[in-house]
Amino acid sequence: MNRLFYGDNLHVLQDTHAFPDASVDLIYLDPPFNSKRDYNLLFKSPVSGGRASRQAAADGSAGASPSNYTEAQITAFEDSWHWGDQAEREFDELLHQPNTDVAEMMKALRAFLGENDMMAYLTMMANRLLQLHRVLKPTGSLYLHCDPTASHYLKIVMDGVFGKANMRNEIIWCYRKWAVTQSQFASNHDTILFYSKGEQNTFNTLYAPLSEGTMKRWKGKKQLAVFNEEGERTATNKDEESKGTPMFDWWDISIINPASKERLGYPTQKPLALLERIIAASSNEDDVVLDPFCGCGTAVHAAQKLKRQWIGIDITHLAISLIEKRLKDAFKTGLEFEVHGTPKDLASARDFAKRDKYQFQWWAVSLVEAQPFQGKKKGADTGIDGLKFFRDVDQKDARKIVVSVKGGENLKADDVRSVMAVREREGAEIALFISLTEPTKGMVADAASAGFYESANGRKFARVQLLTIEGLLSGKQRAEHPDYLPDLNFKKAKTEASGEQKKLL
Repeated sequence: MNRLFYGDNLHVLQDTHAFPDASVDLIYLDPPFNSKRDYNLLFKSPVSGGRASRQAAADGSAGASPSNYTEAQITAFEDSWHWGDQAEREFDELLHQPNTDVAEMMKALRAFLGENDMMAYLTMMANRLLQLHRVLKPTGSLYLHCDPTASHYLKIVMDGVFGKANMRNEIIWCYRKWAVTQSQFASNHDTILFYSKGEQNTFNTLYAPLSEGTMKRWKGKKQLAVFNEEGERTATNKDEESKGTPMFDWWDISIINPASKERLGYPTQKPLALLERIIAASSNEDDVVLDPFCGCGTAVHAAQKLKRQWIGIDITHLAISLIEKRLKDAFKTGLEFEVHGTPKDLASARDFAKRDKYQFQWWAVSLVEAQPFQGKKKGADTGIDGLKFFRDVDQKDARKIVVSVKGGENLKADDVRSVMAVREREGAEIALFISLTEPTKGMVADAASAGFYESANGRKFARVQLLTIEGLLSGKQRAEHPDYLPDLNFKKAKTEASGEQKKLL
């Protein structure tokens, strides 16, 4: 079964029931590089007119012209690693795990680097790489995507975990982009470290097209036989001409153009062609592909497209919800997967709200297919946790919906009145109030007093809608609004061809 896991990948991977030894054929990971920057999810927000919209445009949450889109962003996580209690605990785990080579190597690195940000990052990576090594099959491979910030240290860690004899390639992914530099050459490549678990690893030779010059030379030659060491005839130059030349470890694949339909709003998104090449080379149909830092889901998308089984893990619910939408958009048939780690009932939702207020809010917002409004540290509470847009029948202007989430057990009498005030302030047509607990009769009466939005086709929708987590999870409730041109809130992934229809879980 294809699976998405929400949570810290170390804790997820340590579950030996979900991840038995030697259960995965191929691992691709693109971990954060300790680059001291935030990893932001970007959203294109259609805009609506009015005074409130002009103010929203000023703070980047919505726009000011119905014909334009503005770019809003929310911090998915901060790429900053610091030596502290968590790093010390994980380092202690490294010293007491069975691979003594890794333990000695990490002690040497700590003696050289000290207790700093880089050492905290390498400690985090070493613990996870040990778990990834455990779950790989003997014929499995791992591709670690990194940049020069930490690639030299990561290779040392990989040598300790996998053994230096099992390094297969240092692949250079190069790309063209404009860069202005004053004291150095422009940095236009990433490094991908390719290791196998053992001597015999699954590998399908890929071929690059022959150059035009080579093709011209071969056309004038007689057909020449190619023999192996045993003297057996294996191929001719005509065979090679049809395949091309075996692919080398320098890959020229374009980054995703900002205007490309492939781009989904994740700034570190990798091209689908890059992941397809890795998966085609080191796995076969029905093999299991794992991405423990799955971000916006390019690896699982490529695996589904190439008829592999897949597993994705990410520490933010924003990523998990984005991947769910991406897969549903791209694969209209033949798609079946489970999501683990997110609430499935009221009790688990309550527990989630207690553990992580912001992730709970983002998860609740995703239940009504809205965009999250702001990051953890962005200003004061505006009363808005999510935004959603719709376009009514025969109307050019995008209309706004504001979403407010209450994760506490006790609702206050003026909570709904506050949401009503936010709707009016923002110039939104509809407000959605999502709560863990049932609203009181007084709240229901307050919401009803806001009246209705009347669609161009005559349908009426409550201006203020009270929704509960239990109602949304059970399917008894949903956000009610016009659905004309519904793809205003997120970029839509290109639909891929696939096989017969299967149930979507």
